[in-house]
Amino acid sequence: MFKVGSVFIPVTDLKKSQKWYQDLLGVKLIDEWDGGAGFYFPDCPTQLGLVQVEKPQPSEFSITKNKKNSYYNFLVEDIDEAYSYFNRNGVKASEIDEWDGMKFFDFIDPDGNPFSVVNEVEGSPFHREEVKKMQEDD
Repeated sequence: MFKVGSVFIPVTDLKKSQKWYQDLLGVKLIDEWDGGAGFYFPDCPTQLGLVQVEKPQPSEFSITKNKKNSYYNFLVEDIDEAYSYFNRNGVKASEIDEWDGMKFFDFIDPDGNPFSVVNEVEGSPFHREEVKKMQEDD
């Protein structure tokens, strides 16, 4: 019944952010509106919206005093290639880390919005094929 339709990201310079997201994440412009722009990913049904704000907004939550988590992540097939791609293009990113077989790294956009990039681990209950099986069983 419900699907994630769009993810909205607060940005302070809409034009600069549009170029950054298009150049680095490969999103394609759908349309613009007063104070925002919508994009699609070539291989994903979820859309991305950039919304102009006056000052940076929090786009992460605190787990503990020193540990934060972004609200969403980007899934890639080859984490090493994604990491190299970001480094070649001057994107500030953390080192690749591993947890329970999953590799990931974090990066920030021009407004300091944090995101994670993750790969899927075959056999994990969170792998898209495993989730697909659960969905088919519903």
